[in-house]
Amino acid sequence: MNLYNDYNSYLKQRYGCKVYRIGLDAGFSCPNRDGTKGSGGCIYCNADGSRSSYADPKDPIEKQLSSRIEYLKGRYCASKFIAYFQAFTNTYAPTQKLKAVYDLVLPFKEVVGISIGTRPDCIDREKLDLIASYKARYDVWLEYGMQSMHDKTLEAIKRGHTFEAFLSAFDLTKRSGIPVCVHVILGLPGETRADMIATARKISEIKADGVKIHLLHVLKGSALEGLYNEGKVRLLEQAEYAELVCDFLENLSPDIVIQRMTGEGERETHIAPLWALDKLATIDKIRKTLERRGSCQGKVLSAIREASRSSSRSL
Repeated sequence: MNLYNDYNSYLKQRYGCKVYRIGLDAGFSCPNRDGTKGSGGCIYCNADGSRSSYADPKDPIEKQLSSRIEYLKGRYCASKFIAYFQAFTNTYAPTQKLKAVYDLVLPFKEVVGISIGTRPDCIDREKLDLIASYKARYDVWLEYGMQSMHDKTLEAIKRGHTFEAFLSAFDLTKRSGIPVCVHVILGLPGETRADMIATARKISEIKADGVKIHLLHVLKGSALEGLYNEGKVRLLEQAEYAELVCDFLENLSPDIVIQRMTGEGERETHIAPLWALDKLATIDKIRKTLERRGSCQGKVLSAIREASRSSSRSL
């Protein structure tokens, strides 16, 4: 029994080998930081904007890609890569500028995919048409920060958009034929287990293609740091988080690709929880929790759907 539909297996089945993602910083900003929507960003975000530690924002995209490709080739004999526009909001610019940036990937023959991280309030039909144009050559994904389906939570974390805005962008993207990976955070302030399970079921209902599950953690320089130091935010323990991720997975359709199951900052900026820095131990804890339960991705959701079908047939 497969415990969950993991991304590495998905890529290996598609390409016959391990495919490595390369996080890029293309120099974009964010409307929630530059004053358009807000000036401090979401409460969990710091000035690095989820930048990978190896991505130097001073380097052009070509150098970021080439240096990382050479490193991965030498270290792991890697041969295929995904260019991941990761830092900040990677559709937050005029379409012409976006094309100039995305086109920088074209000379790299080893790149088989492009993944673009963005916000749902920074997309439109023209941008989607541009992104869809790369599908003839690459596997293309759009990654949206949803974080939660609950507007009370989005307001509390100063997200700067509503859940309805996410749904609108999601629908427009799916109609463009572009796969969508949804980012969610477990342990957000004020959220209950029921709130998080409702988010999982909503992701299944709208038929997302992939999901990244993140742990709420505190980064140096974020607004969350101040709240944490004041004792206003409680963070999850590792065992608690593992149980929640399993609950979440059980309520996700089994065809949704799980691209991430936890999240942590760089060691120099990560404040808490410290256990999150050992990502492999956390993933192992999640796997063992699923095994102990005799469970897997979609188990609870499938049982609910079957019960609903049985009830309908009996009427």
